[in-house]
Amino acid sequence: MPANVDLPGRDLRSRIASGDPRAIARAISLVEDEGAAGADLIREIYGKTGRAYLVGITGPPGAGKSTLVDRLIAKIRSEGQSVGVIAVDPTSPFTGGAILGDRVRMSAHAFDAGVFIRSMATRGHLGGLARATSDVALVLDAAGKDVIIIETVGVGQDEVDIIRTADVSVVMLVPGAGDEVQALKAGIMEIADIFVVNKADREGADSLAQSIVANLSLQTFAPGEWRPPIVKTQATADVGISELWTEIGKFRQQSSATRATRQRARQEYRFRELLSHQFLQRVERSLPAGDLDRVFDRLAARELDPYSAAAEVMEKIFG
Repeated sequence: MPANVDLPGRDLRSRIASGDPRAIARAISLVEDEGAAGADLIREIYGKTGRAYLVGITGPPGAGKSTLVDRLIAKIRSEGQSVGVIAVDPTSPFTGGAILGDRVRMSAHAFDAGVFIRSMATRGHLGGLARATSDVALVLDAAGKDVIIIETVGVGQDEVDIIRTADVSVVMLVPGAGDEVQALKAGIMEIADIFVVNKADREGADSLAQSIVANLSLQTFAPGEWRPPIVKTQATADVGISELWTEIGKFRQQSSATRATRQRARQEYRFRELLSHQFLQRVERSLPAGDLDRVFDRLAARELDPYSAAAEVMEKIFG
């Protein structure tokens, strides 16, 4: 056990395991801070994780992701399973925190002990997720949540990090918002395990679904390989939610090998991300004060190119 983990820390971990919402909130704050205490906590709980099923919900702004998640929570709870929700929101330009629109829309579950909802700010991190999203999912996993729903920020085409984070990726599109074009883009097509056409009562919903089908027909699927289904929903009216949950269940049953592969890829990605971050921190600590600033000045003056600059820094540190 790390030397700097004291008795209160052990008490925190036991309270997380018991599902104490205050302990879960405290633990999430620790890992969001990306400090030593959060790292120590992850070290201690990591071996007790891996049981929860992670459902990623992504799509453009205005697709109705939060409303769909709200209805999906109700469906999952009706089956007696506990739910954790990580709602990744835009970063407030004033406080640096999350703009809590998602949590407000899910307020119907605020007093349900089987549901824990946390909004997170992206803090400038790209890919539709916050940097600490995977660690927050570990906390919720250690707290015994059966299903963890991760809702991306809704920035559009660069939300591909979700496939590195979730066991199943649900891509939401809506008619009349340019999504016929979105559906043609390779990034969206490649990350989707399930497509949702929300607001299916609108004109153009059938056309959008047909566009997705047409694009799927251009892909080659091996015999028995999962082919992403298209589920039409009206989240505000609770239409299509049961069908969506059924498809998620089918994917989970059929794709156990896919889940194992994704879990390995998820940990590899997180390891590489942490290693890169820690390596850069070490570089900055190892160089004499002012060295990096001088490198930046030379780059700005075009006296040095980025590749040569990187090689110089590596030479100084490693010889």
